Amino acid sequence: MSVCCFVVDDFQYFQDEGHTTTKEPSTRDASFFCLARCGTIRNDTKGILNMIQVQNLSKIFRKPIRGKGLVGMLATLFSRKYTEIRAVDDVSFDIMEGEIVGYIGSNGAGKSTTIKMMCGILTPTSGKVLIDDKEPYLKRRIVAKDIGVVFGQKSQLWWDIPLIESFKVLKEVYQVSDSDYEERIQFLSSVLGVDEFMNQPVRTLSLGQRMRADLAASMLHNPKILFLDEPTIGMDVLVKDKIRTAIHALNAKYHTTVVLTTHDMADIENLCSRIIMIEKGKIIYDGPLGNIKRRFGNIKTLTLTIPPSVDPNEVKPFSEDVMMELDEDHKDKVMLKFDADKVVLEHIIQYSFSQYHAIDMKITDISIEDVVKKILAQQEEEHE
Repeated sequence: MSVCCFVVDDFQYFQDEGHTTTKEPSTRDASFFCLARCGTIRNDTKGILNMIQVQNLSKIFRKPIRGKGLVGMLATLFSRKYTEIRAVDDVSFDIMEGEIVGYIGSNGAGKSTTIKMMCGILTPTSGKVLIDDKEPYLKRRIVAKDIGVVFGQKSQLWWDIPLIESFKVLKEVYQVSDSDYEERIQFLSSVLGVDEFMNQPVRTLSLGQRMRADLAASMLHNPKILFLDEPTIGMDVLVKDKIRTAIHALNAKYHTTVVLTTHDMADIENLCSRIIMIEKGKIIYDGPLGNIKRRFGNIKTLTLTIPPSVDPNEVKPFSEDVMMELDEDHKDKVMLKFDADKVVLEHIIQYSFSQYHAIDMKITDISIEDVVKKILAQQEEEHE
């Protein structure tokens, strides 16, 4: 029996011998899947099968309760009590080969703990992780060949030797052939520009240069999966754009599956078509980025610095689509919040100069934390 599955307008349709049924909105970013007789799931552009499978994953950390003073400390040696911290709580999702998925949430939500279990650094309390059908915490050496990891604040490069020598060491560690090494160095140099500082010691590199070098190092062995933890943190606009372009190029050339954690909504919008959102260890959203935009809009905040002569309460409102807020701690600050899909940015900037006589201004996107709060608030309203 042949079964076909396709997605239209975020609804999934299954067709079997002329009968069509619908399912909830798909959590995949692919536009077409086909389940053939052999049972193999295929994506029309990216490849085959789920590259990452997370099934009812939980991680509990036990923290000892210590009494006060020396007596309390000695008492814990004989009768130790613990509090349990559930960092990840019954999390399940699948990621297909070639997907670029944003795994986002507020600080302490459980993102890094999940990533460490997927890398094999931590062992789950319960549940299972499969990386290309292998459990990473049981087969760390085998899985290590299939993954690349970049942490924003930690480097895998050797600090005191030239970058090219770090690459040569990693070539031997991962047993990369000479021909593959040369091909990848040439490609990574073209998309990341690392040839500009290839002969410099790593300690002399700027933050942006080191991050580009770390990304190149993680791709030397052509991993099937790339985990990126805050890859653009602390970088200027030009470097961020170069790294995003490189990630797209790596994904297009090698069909690399990318799992991205970030607090920068611009990273999500430029790289990911699907996001998984976690809060307090639980998945609160898993689906296309477009759904989030439709639910909350393209919200931006324009923060103005105004002169003392301007009273914001007396300024005529721009429209009902723009909400004005005052900063109680800074009397010279005014915040204008609006949906950029409904309000022309150029018009709101002109309005700011003409009505508020703005001295300075700053535009920011809606933060991950604000999105999480809005989703949690909506879920609470639905449960009431």
